[in-house]
Amino acid sequence: MKQFLYALTLFPALAFAQQDTMKLNEIVISENRLQTPFSKQARNIQLITKEQIAEMPVKSINEVLSFIAGADVRQRGPFGTQADISIDGGSFEQTLILLNGVKISDVQTAHHSMNIPVPLSAIERIEVLKGPAARVYGINALTGAINIVTKNSKQSAIDVNVQAGTSFENKAAGDGSGKYGGAAAQIAINMVGKNSQHLFGFGITDYNGQRYNSSTYDHKFFYQGNVDLDEKNKLNLMGGYIDNAFGASGYYAAPGDKEAFEIVETALFALGSSHQLSKNFSLRPRVSARYNWDDYRYFRNDLSRARSLHQTKVWSAEVNSTLHSSIGDFGFGLESRSEDIESSNIGDRERYNHGVYAEYKTEAVRNLLLNIGTYVNYNTQYGWQAFPGLDAAYLFAPKWKLAFNVGSSQRIPSFTDLYLNQRPGNIGNPNLTSENAWQYELSLQYKLENFNVQGGYFYRNISDFIDWVRNSTAVPYQPQNFGNNKIQGLNISVGQSLSLNSKSSLNYQLSYNYLHAGEMSYANNVTSKYVLENLKHQALGRLIYKYTNWQFTVGARWIERELKNPYLITDVRLLYGKQNWNVYADVTNLLNKEYIEVAAVPLPKRWFAIGANYRFAL
Repeated sequence: MKQFLYALTLFPALAFAQQDTMKLNEIVISENRLQTPFSKQARNIQLITKEQIAEMPVKSINEVLSFIAGADVRQRGPFGTQADISIDGGSFEQTLILLNGVKISDVQTAHHSMNIPVPLSAIERIEVLKGPAARVYGINALTGAINIVTKNSKQSAIDVNVQAGTSFENKAAGDGSGKYGGAAAQIAINMVGKNSQHLFGFGITDYNGQRYNSSTYDHKFFYQGNVDLDEKNKLNLMGGYIDNAFGASGYYAAPGDKEAFEIVETALFALGSSHQLSKNFSLRPRVSARYNWDDYRYFRNDLSRARSLHQTKVWSAEVNSTLHSSIGDFGFGLESRSEDIESSNIGDRERYNHGVYAEYKTEAVRNLLLNIGTYVNYNTQYGWQAFPGLDAAYLFAPKWKLAFNVGSSQRIPSFTDLYLNQRPGNIGNPNLTSENAWQYELSLQYKLENFNVQGGYFYRNISDFIDWVRNSTAVPYQPQNFGNNKIQGLNISVGQSLSLNSKSSLNYQLSYNYLHAGEMSYANNVTSKYVLENLKHQALGRLIYKYTNWQFTVGARWIERELKNPYLITDVRLLYGKQNWNVYADVTNLLNKEYIEVAAVPLPKRWFAIGANYRFAL
């Protein structure tokens, strides 16, 4: 940590580098409701664009998110196999995951929410909305939301990425022979017509692991189609499928699950349209579905015992509308959602959720951006609730913006929280109530061309906080509602993009987040399953140096969690490329550190990879 703070004093211009400031400012954040340019946002929203993703030494969406300040990525399996994502000290169940604005969080357990059928080469950007997002997205966005936006290209092309890697370490006894390693390939095909655009994405990953019983194999398919019926009416269609199989040693019940194996299949579908009914009024209906099949085999070689099978089906219908007026913009809408599970150890369950919202945005007062609204929700298990919120930003000088946010949100327990019967390891609690939160945030931003600095403070109070606990190793973990979970956070980021001369440039990034959690009312003999892993310190840094056709990237993540030893992970990439192609070499975990992000799963030590990208213009 001392070295990192020393670097902070030496490089006050390192952090969220705005490599293409104008482009970021022009991006419109849809939010499914009112559409707002990024430059006029009053919320704490962070973006990672396709250009930034291409510069990172990463292999999956999970690894991309690990470079977002405040986002805590806890992987059980590397290479995109399985990860829990949380925001600003919340639990992984309190973050809502969306794909092109469609909710895809898993209702069985959020362990499968990142089972996303989109290859990196098909992603346009990732939007991370921090803070309570119930007013924007509805329930289960208690601490924030992550929206993955796929490409909507205006030019036909095929993008191909191939990669292979290894640790050069021999496989463990009983785990086969040879070295640990594997390969991945991704293809994104954009086909653009006069009135339509179609995106096809394919991906396959095959790694034999990095330790005993940690192999992973997945293949994925994604389609997105946009058709302009006429100038005022548009149709869009989205579908995807991923089949993910992996060794799950130590994932949920170490050390007894050494031979565990898991297969997860996820299918998504969405059909929507947009209609400009008048000059000032638009309507956007959509229906969507998500199917998930989970086969957890505690003994991979003996399917006659300790096997869990789950099937979930989620159907959603929604209508969003926008009305422009002389006094501001109004948003109205409603949604209805059914959730169903058939499970060998959860049972057959179903529930329904219905919500309606109203929102108002105005710039009527000079230099003041104001957005206020509420979301009213009815759930068949938990009844009626309302979630109001307000966002305000004041531009008190040409380059300065002061923002304030306050809002409420809710997280409904998952089916696993409520009904799991997986003795002797874990059992659910059907008497759980939903989690509810209020959060207040204040931030200050200064932006000058390619230089940006931002700092902020937030306070969040979650009532009826849920944690899995037990008071001895002789009994299973069970979720309980505790009192208030109060957390405060400070964050700062600065950045700059420098043109050194006509042939070279240098970009720095640096951010630091500090989280302080209040005391929870646990008894002295109670063991928590998740709280003690909460993020406390997070320092992120990235340096990108370009010279003619060469690029060198260094990324560093320094992480400390409650009652856990801190660790520093450093990744590097060396790339050479021209207009339509590049080749690169990555070293992940350059310093060869031993570390664990969640449960009892050691993540890979030093890992080497080579890869290539090629774009075929059509």
